[in-house]
Amino acid sequence: MSGGARGRRPSDSRSVATDRVDLDAVLALDEFEPLARPLLAPAVYDYVAGGSWDEESLAANVAAWRRRTLRPRVLVDVRATTAATTLLGRSASMPVAIAPMAAHGDLHPDGELATVRAAAAAGTPMTLSTFSTRTLEEVAGAAPDAARWFQLYLQSDPGRTRDLLERAAATGYGAVVLTVDTPVMGYRRRERRHEPIVPDRSPLDLPDADGGHLRVAGGRPPRLTWEDLERIRGWAPGLPLVLKGILRGDDAVLAAEHGADAIVVSNHGARQLDRVAAPVDALEEVVDAVTGRCEVWVDGGVRRGLDVVTALALGARGVLVGRPILWALAAGGEAGVARALAILREETELALALLGCPSVDAAARHHVAP
Repeated sequence: MSGGARGRRPSDSRSVATDRVDLDAVLALDEFEPLARPLLAPAVYDYVAGGSWDEESLAANVAAWRRRTLRPRVLVDVRATTAATTLLGRSASMPVAIAPMAAHGDLHPDGELATVRAAAAAGTPMTLSTFSTRTLEEVAGAAPDAARWFQLYLQSDPGRTRDLLERAAATGYGAVVLTVDTPVMGYRRRERRHEPIVPDRSPLDLPDADGGHLRVAGGRPPRLTWEDLERIRGWAPGLPLVLKGILRGDDAVLAAEHGADAIVVSNHGARQLDRVAAPVDALEEVVDAVTGRCEVWVDGGVRRGLDVVTALALGARGVLVGRPILWALAAGGEAGVARALAILREETELALALLGCPSVDAAARHHVAP
């Protein structure tokens, strides 16, 4: 998710202490949202919960997973089932990473520091947003050994883009996740009802009075085309490049031809163009198009370990999880995020075993009905 929300900062409006939330009683990711809502300013809640236009794709993202029917195999030895895998060649406890989302600090005072610590403890990669409320260096310092990726919005000043990428490389971020589906901002009614909240800091940690800092809220982001990818790679040599926001096979082919190391099949959490395909419905087309030339991940509406195994069976290497992580952060800080990741891992391992898959690599197309 991108840009700043609108309204008062949540630290001014919290009415319930997060340490009173019984996290052990939370048994599914969708149980975090009702816990988080009373803790947040209405503007912050609307920013996280909302989509674009009539929010048709927002509902479709979740519904599309639930339309899929699983086809388990039986009499398979699944006593040692594990969800462990690799993402971009680095070990992960499960085929899940935390999606890039702006302004964690608007949901909990510890912000991205709490999220990255929980992710590190869970063995789950975290993607830091360009619009974070903590700097690249602060997040790196909070969990030096974590698998951390940096999500990039191109800046209007190329020098600032290069500065971001050089700092990400210098502080141990393991990949650049370039968002490619934001030539302009989608029409978001919920956000337009509130006054803007501007994050206290961004990873730039520089003044933006000269217009050099990308302002997606109400503005037009800088030009970004396929021809720009080589230059971006040159500013972060050695770091894998992930393109996030692809929904078509022909764009996936171009991504592979331009050297992308991974693709995220994504509709930006249904926050850009409405009435587009749910990412899981576009997943097979993208997988077939790239023919193994790069990893394929998918996001959008992931709420269950059942969704994770469905993605694997349809050819994804892993999934990115967004909103549930923010609700968990708001409800319980670092412990809330840890609880959310623990639930997702347990569900994924159980789903794999019941599907007849002792490992993530065993999940295949025949495990999901046509």
